[in-house]
Amino acid sequence: MEITALKGVGEKTAKLFAKLGITATEDLLCYYPRDYEQFQAPLTIAEAEAGEKAAIRGVITGNMAAKYVRNLHILNFTVQDATGTVQMTFFNMPYLKSTLKKGIFHIYRGTLQKQGNRLIMEQPAIYKPEDYVKLADRLLPKYVLTKGLSNQAVTKAVKQAFTLNGASEEFLPASIVARYQFMPHYDAMYEMHFPTDQGTLMQARKRLVFEEFFLFILMLRRMKADNHGLPNTYKMIETDDTERLVKSLPYQLTNAQQKVWTEIRQDLGSDTVMSRLIQGDVGSGKTILAFLALLMCSGNGCQGAMMAPTEVLARQHYEALLKLKEQYALRIAPVLLTGSTTAKERKTIYAQIADGEADIIIGTHALIQEKAVYHKLALVITDEQHRFGVRQREILAEKGNAVHVLVMSATPIPRTLAIILYGDLNISVLDELPADRLPIKNCVVGTSYRNTAYRFIEREVTSGRQVYVICPMVEDGEMEELEDVLSYTDKLKAVLPSFIRVSALHGKMRPADKNRIMEDFAEHQIDVLVSTTVIEVGINVPNATVMMVENAERFGLAQLHQLRGRVGRGKHQSYCIFVSTSESRATMARLKILNESNDGFYISSQDLKLRGPGELFGIRQSGMMKFELGDVFADAPVLQQASEEADRMLLDDPDFLKSENSALLQVLEKSAAKAVDFRSI
Repeated sequence: MEITALKGVGEKTAKLFAKLGITATEDLLCYYPRDYEQFQAPLTIAEAEAGEKAAIRGVITGNMAAKYVRNLHILNFTVQDATGTVQMTFFNMPYLKSTLKKGIFHIYRGTLQKQGNRLIMEQPAIYKPEDYVKLADRLLPKYVLTKGLSNQAVTKAVKQAFTLNGASEEFLPASIVARYQFMPHYDAMYEMHFPTDQGTLMQARKRLVFEEFFLFILMLRRMKADNHGLPNTYKMIETDDTERLVKSLPYQLTNAQQKVWTEIRQDLGSDTVMSRLIQGDVGSGKTILAFLALLMCSGNGCQGAMMAPTEVLARQHYEALLKLKEQYALRIAPVLLTGSTTAKERKTIYAQIADGEADIIIGTHALIQEKAVYHKLALVITDEQHRFGVRQREILAEKGNAVHVLVMSATPIPRTLAIILYGDLNISVLDELPADRLPIKNCVVGTSYRNTAYRFIEREVTSGRQVYVICPMVEDGEMEELEDVLSYTDKLKAVLPSFIRVSALHGKMRPADKNRIMEDFAEHQIDVLVSTTVIEVGINVPNATVMMVENAERFGLAQLHQLRGRVGRGKHQSYCIFVSTSESRATMARLKILNESNDGFYISSQDLKLRGPGELFGIRQSGMMKFELGDVFADAPVLQQASEEADRMLLDDPDFLKSENSALLQVLEKSAAKAVDFRSI
């Protein structure tokens, strides 16, 4: 039922929920908390550890100092107890000066930081002692929010949704539920939102993560069953253009590239259609292999399509291909098709695609969403983000016969996991980087290093370079204690010289605005881009030499490595600065693995060793598989169990995926409707 069925949710609030992708009460049940608030007993200032979140009880001493730095209001004052003092700093909260009184005890809860001999706490939550006592020892859900929607409002709505929707039907086979002693599905969902205790929360999460992986693997098995051994109706031979291009390039293909190119050529000429994944680190040379495959396709009188995750990247691929065409006189006719292609241009391009005049089509989802009719589409090259995208299969129907599929992944995953996650594909690995790449210089630092980092950014920009700054959140209020893009952009504009052009980018922007910002950065109209991880697979800017990641402890190592891959793409020395708010030994040891190596496969294997199911939230991999709760690193044992159970079930009942009369099949159909099977193009 619609979310407006909930008490207190009118049209205005419904629009705020819609921004979070929540339009029905059922959506709320699966809108799991991003974290949990745990209120430990207050510590003395001497007991609190720098880099860790703590609650301290103290009184304000001295005067409150307020100042404006450009548009930023900064309030400082000192809080004291019998063991020491802490400087409190608040941004854009001028009203505190009149609401907080000297000599009155309050609880200040935030992350303690050390700057020289001083202890500071930025933007802590403030409680009256009697209010704080009521919260002690509870696990309270914390949701990702949007401006205008409070955590309390979401919590209240979720509670109502459970009451309205009632218990859901069990769909996992009873044998699996018994073997792992899983709690019922409905109970697991409720416990995820309102946990009884830490132990019950872990049990609930394991059940739901298993479900997620199990459904995903069944979907893979069905795709493999549908596509395995399909006859190759587009048998290809190597053409003059591909051989000539390989010999003419100003660099030699690495041994790994040559090996993978041989595998692609053999696939395209074999008796069955290609289903191949190229798994390679950032900068390992996947794109030139994709271009060679498209060139071979064109040389055999067929059409090839290449999909990029953003319009900017699609345009960059298109322009790079045009450059190769002119430079080496390649006999190809590429076109670019994206969401912002004008209606007039689109009509012309559709005609070129339909009559075969265009043989290489580069673009975004527009390639498959729009009513394009292909003349002889034989090859689809896609980013993994699209392979399990959110478009309905029906949209893709009747566009052609079985096509060759080449999936490219920049996420290095240990082979044991890759075999499970890409079970329907043959895997090729690019484990070499071109010899001319300058290694990126890395540093892992605490928050006290920020001012030094800002000066370094200033020097790089003055030298003509560009900078990325990554924050985990979009706007203030989404999650306490985490840096957000919008506030951080204001902060940087205040602390950096006015000639430095700073802009923000995040996933909540309209697609047209995102494209404009990314294009401006690519064209050096922006010096410093403050962004969420939306830039992970976004753009190629060789002039960008600095990547600074705030709250680095909140990301998985494999994801941090992918972010680092946005720099180091040009001739200038590049740098990556990982800023951690937690300076605990375990956190710093984990992050320092990034100092030891720029090899993504080594980093992902170390991540797998260090991570464990005890870490509920806070460190997430993204950009690879968009699981709601599951993390392929932290939950690797559960992924293995789900894979084994899926295979056991299909061994016992080989026709299970063809039947339609079980609750599990109905749930699987809902999941599969969100997946794109490129064979149907």
